[in-house]
Amino acid sequence: MIQQPKIAIKDLNFYFGNTRVIHELSLDIPPNEIMAVLGPAKSGITTLLRSLNRLCDLIYEARMEGQILLDGKSIYDQAISVTALRRRVGMVFDVPTPLPMSIFDNVAYGLRLSGKKSRFAVSDSVEQALRMAALWDDVKDRLNTPAMSLSGGQQQRLCIARVLALKPEVILLDRPCSGLDPISTAKIEESLLQLKEQFTIIIAPHNVQQASRIADRVVFMLMGYLIEEGASTEFFSNPRDQRTSDYITGRFG
Repeated sequence: MIQQPKIAIKDLNFYFGNTRVIHELSLDIPPNEIMAVLGPAKSGITTLLRSLNRLCDLIYEARMEGQILLDGKSIYDQAISVTALRRRVGMVFDVPTPLPMSIFDNVAYGLRLSGKKSRFAVSDSVEQALRMAALWDDVKDRLNTPAMSLSGGQQQRLCIARVLALKPEVILLDRPCSGLDPISTAKIEESLLQLKEQFTIIIAPHNVQQASRIADRVVFMLMGYLIEEGASTEFFSNPRDQRTSDYITGRFG
């Protein structure tokens, strides 16, 4: 039996005004895997990630053609609430953005907005999310201190926990380790490898090496075109396209 992709992208074109930044992209994203999307600047990777939970709707003159299906249903279906979609498909950005409140309240914020009122239920969900983000042991004795007091790596894991608290099905990560030290990066990568058992993860890694360490599948994009995609082991050991080989070996990009 063929497994239905968690996300199916069909003939996607994306425009900002008259400029097309993604060209005829079709891609199936399997469930419970880490898919890394690689490419140099201006390859359309951030736009691709943002299109998957309709964050691009917020950008003036942005428009798309084609289809994006989540569990076989268009994310542009009139029956789908954009707010509900963004709970199902959460996003973590490259720069940590903790809210100006306590560590606990940062993670609880989305839960309360979504209607969870029980103090016990909120506390339990906050602890679960912090544990999944490998941050609980660091902060369990100072949950009421300001989130801004955390280190950069801890702030990024807090942002991941904030997304996880809403129990999404898909997690989008746009270069989440780009400003972090190797120890913080390793902790986030370790968390992601465990999280894929419960979630589908799509990451724009901050370098090729990160993709080779954690990805099950890899996509290479160049100037808005999908050049190559495949299983990680095959992608790095035997790339089919010379441009892919040049990029992963550092000859350009």
